Amino acid sequence: MKRNIGGFAAAVLPSLMLVLPGSLSARERRGAAIVITFKDGQSVSGELKAVKPDSLLLFVGKDETVDLAGIRSVRIVRRSRALLGAVCGFVAGVAGTVIYASAQKEVEDPWTGLWQGIGVIGAGVVFIGSGTGVGIGAGLLAGKDKTIRLEGRSEPEVARALAYLRRKARIRDIK
Repeated sequence: MKRNIGGFAAAVLPSLMLVLPGSLSARERRGAAIVITFKDGQSVSGELKAVKPDSLLLFVGKDETVDLAGIRSVRIVRRSRALLGAVCGFVAGVAGTVIYASAQKEVEDPWTGLWQGIGVIGAGVVFIGSGTGVGIGAGLLAGKDKTIRLEGRSEPEVARALAYLRRKARIRDIK
């Protein structure tokens, strides 16, 4: 019996190593994509590499330090989750349709059965359509960019904003 398990493990492990998600590999973690708007109206975008007590370290082709005193706002750019929401809503709509269809009673009359089938199809269109629509809306809201205003904020508010940005940075524990 042990011989079969060892052979199975020897066959499965190499294929699992090829299929494992990238987060389990040794690649480096990425910082959030941000857009910094300065007090003079100009802006710069790049990857947030680190948050220092008085500046932000950005990667814009090369490392660039941005002083906090000149920043009006920081926008964290998020990827849209609309497709994921649409898929989840579609699956929920299909599940609702299956539950509704399974709750219908069997009938002997063919005309009644026909109308019942049309009702199930109509319910499916409503369930799947509304589920997909709600899923798209939820996905769009989940992928909405977050803007953090630094200009005119008190010290504790700026400290909270910097702590939040530090969690989004590639290097989290720089001093």
